[in-house]
Amino acid sequence: MDILKIATAGSVDDGKSSLIGRLLYDTKSVTKDKLEAVESISKRKGLSFVDLSLLTDGLIAEREQGITIDVAHIYFNTENRKYIIADTPGHVEYTRNMITGASNAETAIVLIDARNGVWEQTRRHLSIFSLLRLTTVFICINKMDMVSYEENIFTTIKKNAEDLVEKINFKGKVVFIPISAKYGDNVVSVSANMEWYKGETLLNYLEKLPVHEMDKKQPARFPVQLVIRPHNDAYHDFRGYAGKIASGTFAEGDEITVLPSLKKSIIKSIHRGEKKIAAAVAGESVLLELEKDIDISRGNMIVAANNNYKLLTNFNATIAWLDDAPLENNKTYLLQHGVNSTTAKIVSLNTVINMKTMEENKTVTNFKLNDIGKISLKTAQPVFADDYNDVPVNGVFILIDKFSNKTVGVGFVEV
Repeated sequence: MDILKIATAGSVDDGKSSLIGRLLYDTKSVTKDKLEAVESISKRKGLSFVDLSLLTDGLIAEREQGITIDVAHIYFNTENRKYIIADTPGHVEYTRNMITGASNAETAIVLIDARNGVWEQTRRHLSIFSLLRLTTVFICINKMDMVSYEENIFTTIKKNAEDLVEKINFKGKVVFIPISAKYGDNVVSVSANMEWYKGETLLNYLEKLPVHEMDKKQPARFPVQLVIRPHNDAYHDFRGYAGKIASGTFAEGDEITVLPSLKKSIIKSIHRGEKKIAAAVAGESVLLELEKDIDISRGNMIVAANNNYKLLTNFNATIAWLDDAPLENNKTYLLQHGVNSTTAKIVSLNTVINMKTMEENKTVTNFKLNDIGKISLKTAQPVFADDYNDVPVNGVFILIDKFSNKTVGVGFVEV
C-alpha cells in the first residue's frame, strides 16, 4: 500500500484543521474516546456542532487562539492507500513553518474562504508550491454553506485563482473543488447542496493521484549515507554503500560515477534488507555493492555514468527567507546540501517578489522574513547539485546562520 504525503495551506480561519478533521471523521479514522473528547470540548465551548478542527489543533495554545501554530502530521488510511497530512499554519507569522511542512509533500490542498476569496496568503502559498514543483494542487473553496452554496461565487473565486496560477507560471495541474468542511460537502461524500458541481470529491481525487512517478523518471542520484564494512570473517572483503535513492533507477550492471572524485565502477549487486534485487527506484532505501572498490565516503553522490552532473561553486538560486534578521549582500552562511555543508557567500541579491502584485522587484537591498526572490551565491567547496527544475530532490539546500545555528533560508538551485 503506497503513501501519499499532503500539505495543507490557507489563511487563518479558512478551515484547514476542520477539513482534516472531516477527512478523519468520514473515513472512520478517529477512535471513539478521542471523538467523545472532542464532543465534550465542543459542548463546553457552547457550540451547536462537533468542532472537528479539535482533532488536529493539539496544542493548548492552538486551542486557545483558534489557529494552527506548528506543523502537525496526521495519519489516516483508506482501503487503497495511506495518507500523511502536514497541517501547516496559515498566519503569515508562521510561513516558515508552512514551508517546512510542505517540503516533503507530493501534493497540496489550498483552502480559500468563499466569503473572502483570494488574498495575500493565497498568493504566497501558491508561490511556495510552485517553487516546490508540486505536480498537482487542489484548491478547495471552503465554507460554501456560508454563501448559500452559490455557483457564481465559486466561479468568481476560481477565475481569480486561475489568473494567479497563470501569473506565477505554475506548471502543475490545479483542481478546484467547492466544499464545506463543517458539514462534509464534497470532502468524502458528494454534496446534495451543489448539484451544479460535476467534479469528484476531494478524497476521490486523492485516491487516484499517482505517487513518485516523476522521481522515477529523473536522472539517477544516490547520496551515500553510510559505508558498510562488516567486521567478521565471512564478509571481510565486503564493502557496501547504504542510502536512499533520491531519483531515477539503479540496476545491476549499470555503470556509475562517484562525485566528487569522478571515479567509475559498475553495480555488482543491490540489496534491500536481506534480499538481493535486480533494480531499485526513487524512494527505496538500499545498499549498493560495486565491482571495483573506490574510495567512497558518507556525503558522496553515486550517479548513473550516462547522466549529466554538475559540480557547482557559483550559481543562482531562488530563496525563501525564514529569519527575522534580513538577508543582505556579501553575508556568509553555511550551505547544507544533503549531508554536506560548506561556507557560502551571497554575491548578489537579484530580485524579490511583491506578494501583492506578484511582480519581481529588481531594486532590492535585503530580504525580510517570508520574502521570496532570486540571489547569486559562491561556495567554498563544490556542491554536486542539480537544477531544481530537473531533479527537485537534489536541487534544494538550506542556509544556516553560523553563529546561532538557525536555519535562515531555503534555496532552489538554478543552473
